[in-house]
Amino acid sequence: MKENVLVLFNNLNNETREKIEKLCSENDYSVRFFTKKEDMKPYLGEATIIHGAGPDLIVNSPKLKWFSSSTAGVNVYFKPGVLRDGLVLTNSAGAYGLSISEHMIMVALMLLRRMPEYNTIVSERKWVNSLPQRSIYGSRITVIGTGDIGSNFAKRARVFGTASLIGVNRSGRAAEGFDRCVKIEEIDSLLPETDLLFMAVPETPETIHLLDARRIALLPDTSFVINVGRGSAIDEAAIKEALDNGRLAGAALDVFEKEPLPEDSPLYGTKNLIITPHCSGQTTLEYTRYRNMEMFYENLCHYAKGETLEHIVDQDRQY
Repeated sequence: MKENVLVLFNNLNNETREKIEKLCSENDYSVRFFTKKEDMKPYLGEATIIHGAGPDLIVNSPKLKWFSSSTAGVNVYFKPGVLRDGLVLTNSAGAYGLSISEHMIMVALMLLRRMPEYNTIVSERKWVNSLPQRSIYGSRITVIGTGDIGSNFAKRARVFGTASLIGVNRSGRAAEGFDRCVKIEEIDSLLPETDLLFMAVPETPETIHLLDARRIALLPDTSFVINVGRGSAIDEAAIKEALDNGRLAGAALDVFEKEPLPEDSPLYGTKNLIITPHCSGQTTLEYTRYRNMEMFYENLCHYAKGETLEHIVDQDRQY
């Protein structure tokens, strides 16, 4: 059966585009490429396959069979009235791990090497170079979320000579790069022995405010928290209070409960907090763009052959 394929993606390289066009031509599929969502509107009524981002694309495409999300996170699609029976949802988890894991290393080093404080010192035109520094070497690291992002990070962090590298996931299953993995129910027992806590979890009902005031209090006051998953996983008021009161040594947040972060957010100006504007995994990195579209192409090949797609989102677990 002929399929109508729509692809929404910026900076699509010619090689991948030509591969997609060739595959569609061989299977009598129609394919159109877009860089602006508004340009897709005349074609949504007949679309059966879409690669892009945004629940409105699903809602306005009554004939849609498969939605390939260009993002790794898919929580926006689980709002009422978006998904429907028979619709297959896939994501692009696997395209972002390299970029985000490098960001995690970067901000961890910035915190350990006191860069927020040194930036303040230099901005005041002072010359102080004696702040005590720490290292990833010998650090006890806990990573909540051992998927593509967590595993990519673990492989990179290990080369620094960590004292321990423990992963946390729903089942406690082993994951590449970690010394061991435990179930999410065991987090409380790990936190008192954690120097660096990294969070890379999707948004599900179980992960909202996973790190709340009670759990923050379990961390040593010398520990650091880094979140690159979803902003809803952290109680922002609780982490601000802990940072301002010296209950945490520092934090780096790339994701927030409300984005863009409002100009009047209390988080701005929080002591020893690095804020980045959800930039750790954007498609500004060429490798990320390439992998994103290659993953869609590979899945389109599976679809054309009647094979099971990869990266199907479990609609019960919501990731």
